[in-house]
Amino acid sequence: MAKGQFVTPAKAARGLGASKSGTAHFIRQRVSAIALVFLVPWFLYAILNALAGHYDDARAWAGQPLNAMLLLLTAGAAAYHMRLGVQTVIEDYIEKPGSKMALLILNTFACVIFFALVFVSIMVIWTGAGAR
Repeated sequence: MAKGQFVTPAKAARGLGASKSGTAHFIRQRVSAIALVFLVPWFLYAILNALAGHYDDARAWAGQPLNAMLLLLTAGAAAYHMRLGVQTVIEDYIEKPGSKMALLILNTFACVIFFALVFVSIMVIWTGAGAR
């Protein structure tokens, strides 16, 4: 058999095979999931404790360096994991190339905006820029 006999024209034109990008996507999603396995229980415990107190107590808690960093890590891992998961759904179920591309761009923008809002909010609390 000649080399490349089983390569489709699209695969040959792009130079991509199943293992060129799918494996990296799979690994990235699993790594972000592992991070979330540890971060989400901490986050839920912290939020439940914050709800038991007053607004100023929760704000002071979020302003502590360790808590602020863990909040940012949780939001970052969640946004990244969400982006990868929604990307998979879009790529698997949307057939029209234009719609697929528009949704992939929208997915990325939505996740970046989510993280940017969380980042700015935490940084304002952490630095005391929004102090009353």
